[in-house]
Amino acid sequence: MARALITRLFRFLIRTFYRRVEVLGLDSVPEPGPVIFAVNHPNGLVDPLFVLCFTPRPVSFLAKAPLWRYPLIGWFVRAMESIPVYRKQDHVTGSNEETFAKAREVLSRGGSIAIFPEGTTHSDPQLRELKTGAARIALGAQLEGLVIVPVGIYYTAKHIFRSSALVAFGDAIPVEPADSVDALTDRIDAGLDAVTLQADSHAALELIGRAEDIFTAEEDQPLAEELELRRRFTEGYHFLRERDPARLARLESSIKQFNAELGRARLEPHELVPRFEPMTLLRALVLLPLAILGAIIHYPVYRLIGALANRFSKGEREVVATMKVVAALLLYPLTWLAIAAVLAFRSGAVIGVAALVIVPMLGFIALREFEDLDDLIGRLRALTLSRRAYHRLRAERAELRREMIKVAEEMDGSPVTARVS
Repeated sequence: MARALITRLFRFLIRTFYRRVEVLGLDSVPEPGPVIFAVNHPNGLVDPLFVLCFTPRPVSFLAKAPLWRYPLIGWFVRAMESIPVYRKQDHVTGSNEETFAKAREVLSRGGSIAIFPEGTTHSDPQLRELKTGAARIALGAQLEGLVIVPVGIYYTAKHIFRSSALVAFGDAIPVEPADSVDALTDRIDAGLDAVTLQADSHAALELIGRAEDIFTAEEDQPLAEELELRRRFTEGYHFLRERDPARLARLESSIKQFNAELGRARLEPHELVPRFEPMTLLRALVLLPLAILGAIIHYPVYRLIGALANRFSKGEREVVATMKVVAALLLYPLTWLAIAAVLAFRSGAVIGVAALVIVPMLGFIALREFEDLDDLIGRLRALTLSRRAYHRLRAERAELRREMIKVAEEMDGSPVTARVS
C-alpha cells in the first residue's frame, strides 16, 4: 500500500516538474522472473523516481548507504525496500558482500532490482566507465531466466522546470553462466550506449541540440524520435570532424549565428512557423484572471525553491532537480495549509477545506495558462518582425536544414528524416 501511494505521488510530481514525459520500450521488460535494471545516472535522486514510477513492476534500488540517515529520504528508501551500497568514500560500516547478498535474495524471489553502474550521478557528456557490480550480482545469483535491462533516461534540460524527459528501456540482456564479469559488463555498456545520448564534449552536445531544434522546428515530435535524431546528428558531427573539419566549423558558425539572430529577436526556432490556434487564445483569455491569482499565490514559493536549489546544489546541475523536487514537496503543501488555516480562522472550517482544493487548482491553471500565453506571445513576436527579416530567418533555417540532410546522405546514403516537410 505504501509503495503504491508513494509511486502515485511521485508520478504526479514528475509529470508536474517535467512538461512532457514519455516512456519507450516497455515490451523489453519481462513481467515474471528476476530482472536487473541497469540505469544511467545524470540527475541525482530524480533518476530513481523515473524508474520507480514508470517501470511496470516493483523495483528495489541499490542506493548509497548515507541516504538512510536523511530524515525524509531515509524514510522513502526504506519504504521502497532499497538496498544500501557501502562505498569507501561514504565512511559507513558495511560491505559489498552484504549488498550483493540482499540483492540476490530479491532476485531469487523473482523480484527486480535497479542499479546505477556508473557508481555516481554526474553531468559528463558521456557515460562514465561502468562498475562491475551489476555483472557480479547477476553472475553470482546463478538464476535461470535472469536478464539485465538497460535503461536510459534522457532529459532535454534536466535541471529546468517544465522541460522534458524520456525513459527508454533497451533490449533485455540474457545472463549466460559462461560470461565473465568483464564480458557481461561490456554487454551492459553496449546496451546503455544504445539508449543514451553521448558526445565527447558539452560543446558538441550543445551544438547537436541547437541543430536538432532547427531541423525539427515545424512540429513537435516524440522524444524517442528526438533522441534518435540527436544520436544521428552526433554521428554526423564525428563524421565531419574526421573528414572535413573546415566544413564542420562553417556549419557550427552558421548555427551559432542563426541562434544569435533568433536571440536578438527573442524567438525560438519553432516560433518562426506560422501557427495560430484561436481556441488556445480564447481559453487563455477566459482563464487569465484565475491564472493571475494562482501566480500571485505560488510565485513567491516558486522563486524561493529556485533560490534554495541553487544555493544548496553549489552549481552541480545533477542535483538541482532533486533539490527542487524535495523543496516543492515540502513548501507547496505548507503554503496551501497556511492559506487554508488563515481562511478557516477568519471564515470558518468549510472555507478552509475548500481552499485546500481550490488553491492547488489555481496553481495548476496558472502553470498551464502562462505556458500557453508564452508560446502565443512568441509566435506573435515573430509576426512583428519586418517581412524581410522574417523571410530571411526562414530562408536561413531552410538552408541549414538542407546542409544537415546533405551531411547525413554523405555519411551512408541514409538521409535524416523527421516528421516535417
